Amino acid sequence: MVNKVILIGNLGADPKVSYTQSGTAVATLSVATNRRVKDRDGNFQDETEWHRVIVWDKSAEFCGNYLSKGSKVYVEGRLQTRKWKDQSGADRYTTEVIAATIQSLTPRGGDGSTGGGYEQPPLPPEPFGSMGGGTGEDVPF
Repeated sequence: MVNKVILIGNLGADPKVSYTQSGTAVATLSVATNRRVKDRDGNFQDETEWHRVIVWDKSAEFCGNYLSKGSKVYVEGRLQTRKWKDQSGADRYTTEVIAATIQSLTPRGGDGSTGGGYEQPPLPPEPFGSMGGGTGEDVPF
């Protein structure tokens, strides 16, 4: 069975970071994703879906330090539905994305907003067995 979510969207508000009693950071994000659909008249309409994303530990601290409203983010995680009773005793439910990976896709200073936190990662090392700069012509297939 698979429970995997991948989102690319924009933050609708600054991350809300808090700490558990044991000192573990937890951040709550509101991520908007958009899609274009054609209506009955043939006109395109944008539909926005809002996602509640929960981020833990060092990743939560990253969110608080480097992300802000409007930041574009990549989120990978799983869905979790929680149930509780409201003040009147009625059952209430919420579905959240519990993030395993979060990355900023907003270049630092790229849109004039604060935050961003994205830096181009270094290039990976040459693949194992590569002699560097080869043309591939020596491959036997």
